[in-house]
Amino acid sequence: MLEKEIEITENALLEPKLVADIKGEFFIPAYQRGYRWEKEHVEMLLNDVLENKDQNYCLQPIVVKKLDEDKFELIDGQQRLTTMLLIFKYMQTIVSKVKINFSLSYETRTKSEEFLETLDEELAEDNIDFFYIYNAYSAIEEWFNEDENGDEFLKTINLYKYFNENVKVIWYEVNTNEDATNLFTRLNIGKIPLTNAELVKAQFLSKSDDGINHEKQLEIATSWDTIENELRNKDFWAFLTNKSANEYPTRIELLFDLMSEKQPDEREKFFTFYYFSNEIKEHAALGVWKNILKYYLVLKEWYQKRELYHKVGYLVAIGKSLQTIIKESKELTKTEFKESLNAQIKDELNLTVDAVFELSYENKNDYSKIDKILLLFNVETVRLLQNSTEMFSFENYKKINNWSLEHIHAQQSEGLDKKKDQQEWLTLHKKSLENLNFSEEIQQVADDLILKIDEKYDDIGRDDFNVLFAEVFELLSDNSDRSYVDSMSNMALLSVANNAALNNATFDVKRNRILEMDRNGEYIPICTRRVFLKYYTNSLDHQLHFWGEEDRKAYINAMIGDEGVITKYLKPNAIIE
Repeated sequence: MLEKEIEITENALLEPKLVADIKGEFFIPAYQRGYRWEKEHVEMLLNDVLENKDQNYCLQPIVVKKLDEDKFELIDGQQRLTTMLLIFKYMQTIVSKVKINFSLSYETRTKSEEFLETLDEELAEDNIDFFYIYNAYSAIEEWFNEDENGDEFLKTINLYKYFNENVKVIWYEVNTNEDATNLFTRLNIGKIPLTNAELVKAQFLSKSDDGINHEKQLEIATSWDTIENELRNKDFWAFLTNKSANEYPTRIELLFDLMSEKQPDEREKFFTFYYFSNEIKEHAALGVWKNILKYYLVLKEWYQKRELYHKVGYLVAIGKSLQTIIKESKELTKTEFKESLNAQIKDELNLTVDAVFELSYENKNDYSKIDKILLLFNVETVRLLQNSTEMFSFENYKKINNWSLEHIHAQQSEGLDKKKDQQEWLTLHKKSLENLNFSEEIQQVADDLILKIDEKYDDIGRDDFNVLFAEVFELLSDNSDRSYVDSMSNMALLSVANNAALNNATFDVKRNRILEMDRNGEYIPICTRRVFLKYYTNSLDHQLHFWGEEDRKAYINAMIGDEGVITKYLKPNAIIE
């Protein structure tokens, strides 16, 4: 299969080409349908070019096969090239110096070629091709004249300048031995996605100089497939990026985006291709490929090293640019790089121990800080496991869309406005009341409360629910001060955000839910599991079904105490930038 692919691309030409440099006759064979662009397609193209001004702008690829000197079979790109011809024809009516350097001819629709010359309105209804061509030309004319106070001449001058200096197509001239009909079919059913990655690949496999011979092409193609397959490892992908894999049909394109330092707000859809096209021109293609391999092997090493995996993965997960991390690592020794990761985490958190204690769920501005703290607590807990091969699963963490900052033990009935939610909450807490072992005196209170729940259940109203809610919480909570409720000592990462009844549940109800999730093999972050198994609490202080003061002290101490898991990533008190 690789042999066949290399035969197709070995003598191909792939390069960015200014629209003004497109020259010759383009033959449209019988296997292609006629022109079908609608008004909105034409306007979108014109608006994009005009709004982009003197910045680089690239149209989709034009795929051709050379038939003769200055004559090409147009395999893919008929719609774009026809529209460009119509735009130039209109501009020529405004500014005579506008040059049209190419023409279209047809294997079976010869009258279309004549119609393109005349654009006779009286013939526009004669067949479907004429109809679409004329409507597109009318849309162009309307676009140039849409602004009543606009200067059509100036608009034309500017647009013509952009086409000559900034607007490009990706010119893909395939091997003359290529079966054009077969290639057209594959292109149009998505078998050859002309993404940035595919275009970069074609550049490497189309080079016959720069030290890339047939054997080297085979080596590149094999290495390419290996990298592509390894990037399909879900854990590797989640380590590298927060983006969905669905955004990258060709996974290696992520690697190219990183190398080209493409920014999230980049409008040029072929930015990455342009970057590598220029790199190949300035440096030998073989040297560029070696740099790609070197770059990839660095990322793979980070993924395979336990400490680097967890620290780099955490920074990426909280939004730090992997491009920045890579750039900052280049001049550092391995020891210095590890130290720099600690510093980067500390800078990203930008919190002291005192500041962590002051974080509150009541303050929405603290949400992201609480989330970063809890995620780091979980990541570092896994990293520090002794004699374990377990790794924190960024893949599981990122694929769950409804993570939330949850109260380990809730106190308010926020969101419990619907009758079905109130009934679910009562059902969950009735089970706890029935299953807990209370003292004889408290047991009587619990039994009376169960009877009240049964009595009010079917016709529960808001007032009745509020009374039952308060009584249940009084019974299933410890008797200490409840000012802790919105503090870090009562927060954990849970994936029950869309369930109002569970969100507002007591510790025992949430504990039962966590145990059920664990039995079902659902993903639970390690620290969340430990909280509900009372891992942090000294056995002498255990109250298995309550989240008490000793539990909270032990939990927060494990997080940010003198020997806390994440204490070293916090800044000294009174030093926050």
